[in-house]
Amino acid sequence: QVQLVESGGGLVQAGGSLRLSCAVSGGTVSDYAMGWFRQATGKEREFVSGISSHVDAIIDPDFVKGRFTISRDNGQNAVVLQMNALQPEDTALYYCAAQSRRGLPSLEWSGYDYWGQGTQVSVSS
Repeated sequence: QVQLVESGGGLVQAGGSLRLSCAVSGGTVSDYAMGWFRQATGKEREFVSGISSHVDAIIDPDFVKGRFTISRDNGQNAVVLQMNALQPEDTALYYCAAQSRRGLPSLEWSGYDYWGQGTQVSVSS
């Protein structure tokens, strides 16, 4: 059974950085397309970034381009989300997810097979 555990969240001032990590157990991270999602209080969950299985094709929505970078750490069997230039609107619970289907990561939460419990990111102004 694949399990995902996120870490690295916290409280940071606007303009600061955080590095989120999602540790994968019960499987090899490169075998899965991986995605990061977030959900702010009172808002719908949204796709933040994703990386394909086997080859590192990345999908980023416009609101994170130039600020957030997803990468895979095969040595740690983890996927990392480096977040720079954080803004108060980035405050949310951040989740990672793993997709068993090979290829590009789904933009939809329902396209994934495994999900972590989330890590809170709070950005103060």
